Amino acid sequence: MSMFKSPFFDNKVLPTEYQAAAKKLFPSGGFADGHGPSAQAAGAFADMLGIGEDYKRLLAGFSDRAVGDFLEGFQNNLDLLIQKTWVEKSEESRKERLLDSIPEFIATIKSGDYAEALEEFGDILEELAYLFFGAQSQKDDFAEYVLRIDEQMGLFWWYCGQIKAAQDTAWLKSSKPDVQHAMLFLGICYLTNF
Repeated sequence: MSMFKSPFFDNKVLPTEYQAAAKKLFPSGGFADGHGPSAQAAGAFADMLGIGEDYKRLLAGFSDRAVGDFLEGFQNNLDLLIQKTWVEKSEESRKERLLDSIPEFIATIKSGDYAEALEEFGDILEELAYLFFGAQSQKDDFAEYVLRIDEQMGLFWWYCGQIKAAQDTAWLKSSKPDVQHAMLFLGICYLTNF
């Protein structure tokens, strides 16, 4: 079972100093009874990822123009990351499909449908992990593997797996838009600064 298909990652794979904040962001029992992350938990997690200031500045100055500029930077950076990723010739179509999905994803965000955007983001993140790490991204110990490479990057991929796992939960559709927005822009901000 891959990191992106497990029900929820065990917070215990994270270093001890990150477990409390991770548990607030994504409870180890999932989102039963509507319990899920808060916008405040997303801010604390952004600090752990090293993007706290940029993330808080983005959310504080959230205007249509600021969002448009930010999303343009995100798309440019993501396009560059995807294009620079080396894959076998047989995998080139994966890269192209991923590149083609980004404009639709941006349009969903701009429409304000953050629940749908989170679902699309989970799919994008799963493909991006495969492009970066190949078959390793499909293994059960992927989060632990990336944490050994770099803790902040490992935390990010742990978050990505949680977003993907949340696709089938009631929380994704029933949580407040500000929480969906905060969770979505947490990952986007990290990738923009990657």
